[in-house]
Amino acid sequence: MSFGRILQRNRSLHVAITIAVGTTSGDTRELGKSGLEVTSIGVGAWSWGDRTGYWGYNGYGNYGADENQLAFDALIDSGIGFIDTAEVYGFGKSEELTGEFMRRKGASPVIATKFAPLPWRFTSGSVVSACEASLKRLQVPSVGLYMIHWPGFAIQSLANDAFVEGLAEVKQAGLAQAVGVSNFREDRLRRAHKILQDKGVVLASNQVQYSLLYRAPEKNGVLRACNELGITLIAYSPLAQGLLTGKYGPGNKPGGPRSGIFTEERLKGVQPLIGLMRDIGSGHGGKTPAQVAINWTICKGVLPIPGAKNARQAAEVAGAMGWRLTTDEMAALDSTSSRSGADFFGAPFETW
Repeated sequence: MSFGRILQRNRSLHVAITIAVGTTSGDTRELGKSGLEVTSIGVGAWSWGDRTGYWGYNGYGNYGADENQLAFDALIDSGIGFIDTAEVYGFGKSEELTGEFMRRKGASPVIATKFAPLPWRFTSGSVVSACEASLKRLQVPSVGLYMIHWPGFAIQSLANDAFVEGLAEVKQAGLAQAVGVSNFREDRLRRAHKILQDKGVVLASNQVQYSLLYRAPEKNGVLRACNELGITLIAYSPLAQGLLTGKYGPGNKPGGPRSGIFTEERLKGVQPLIGLMRDIGSGHGGKTPAQVAINWTICKGVLPIPGAKNARQAAEVAGAMGWRLTTDEMAALDSTSSRSGADFFGAPFETW
């Protein structure tokens, strides 16, 4: 008997935990213990206005600012109200576009942006100054969430405590409703939590890579620490930069730098998992592999922020809200992903 038939036979046992398809209203959660409520899915704006050539903005990716605007509009119309950007995305262009999109649409989603520990930054004041510059690009007086993008490395690691203290200053100045970190390993996360706690400030989140193909947070103590301390894990690259969408396969790679990441071995290894996600998605009204992969992260208790370059991708992301995978489906995905042989790789600053 196929896995799909087994699931269909047992589906009635799990009706209580499967939310009606298409119901996005009320699908929200609190960011840590900050009191800031956001939708259960956000969208990462790394590709909006990208000037590095990685995503092919105004190039091989066949999208530009107009497509990004349509993506933003579709997200707002679908009920997604959490957008993640950063000062380094497009060297400020992503923030500028996000601010312009909000103005044109007349919408005020919760915006998250990030401070980059660039080599010339060493003080808590540099965090406040960077936040103020981001607010100008976004055309807003404050943001929902402000984060440290990655920990300082080598000599700059001496400034990491100062950067965390800068987050407290940002929060106390009313420049952000909540503060968080990104790419912090367990010990750094616990230290940041303690520094902020001593200043009466809540550490709301830690944004790290997490997906069916990159489950390191389950093993390196980061997810455990988040759960223990009441910190929300925000999952970036929940689709492994597109590998989990089912769009690509052996002999069919994306353009640009990602073509080197999507090796034939990795593309071949992920196919059984893609097949399982298609099977599971069919039992939820025709959900796509991408929607199943995103929903898997929600069911793990984390907040995913997949990217969306255009309206079609935004609509697909929105379709991952308003329902939940069953216990049996989660177990099957966990098992198959562990045996896929298509494991993704982590960023170097995760271990700094």
